[in-house]
Amino acid sequence: MMGPSHALSGAAVWLTGSWALDHFADYHQSPLALAVGTAVCAGGALFPDLDLSGKVTRNQGGATVARTFGVFSLFIAEVMEKISLGVYYATKLSRDPRRNNGHRTLTHTLPFTALVGWGTTALCTAYGKWAVVGILFFMIGLALRGLFDKWAERAGWVIVTLASAAAAWYTFANLPGDRGYPMIGLAVGVGCFTHILGDMITKAGVPILWPIPIKRRMWLMVGLPNGIALRTGSKAEVVVLRTALTVLSVLAAVGLVAPSVLQRFNIEV
Repeated sequence: MMGPSHALSGAAVWLTGSWALDHFADYHQSPLALAVGTAVCAGGALFPDLDLSGKVTRNQGGATVARTFGVFSLFIAEVMEKISLGVYYATKLSRDPRRNNGHRTLTHTLPFTALVGWGTTALCTAYGKWAVVGILFFMIGLALRGLFDKWAERAGWVIVTLASAAAAWYTFANLPGDRGYPMIGLAVGVGCFTHILGDMITKAGVPILWPIPIKRRMWLMVGLPNGIALRTGSKAEVVVLRTALTVLSVLAAVGLVAPSVLQRFNIEV
């Protein structure tokens, strides 16, 4: 899927999950916590595509997420792509094909998703709000680049970087206490997993079963059959899927906000 669809799917999943927890488990979140979780999950849903690099010195190419912070994020994408390709060749079996790039390999696996989620939580636990502000800066930037792709493209990476820094600092200033914030790690992990599921409904698929060897292949691509698989950039994705995700996000957000608004005005339903 394209970057905006991935980011929107992350936001929709987090908002829907938050509504379900609020409605069925009586787990309430503050508006700030809800906004942070949604933004981080949307950013996390773009994170796996940091394995698609472009031309660093020319600030060109790469995935949507790789262009978020200009040459800096393109450099990170270049490093990530090379690491992914190295892991691919270090673990490939006889029937795995030769590759010239690492896109849709390591970062599109369940072990990577678990590692990123755990690592984020560990950083927040060890370093508190200072780690939180750095993670928020990065993830909010990815979310802005994905959810508001047309604006981000016109504004340029400098404006996106400044907006990310301002949002991260505001959140840092208003988060209570110097604690671990494990929900941030969960949001990143859920976002990455949502990305994998999104790519699974496309023709290319993802190596979700790695590192389980199957028929002398370690990197078996799993996805929907070509007859029903989603074509990247098609009307089915851009119009139908994004509309459905937007409606789901809005309904979940209304379901989360409406009770407190009604209570504030002493309105009973």
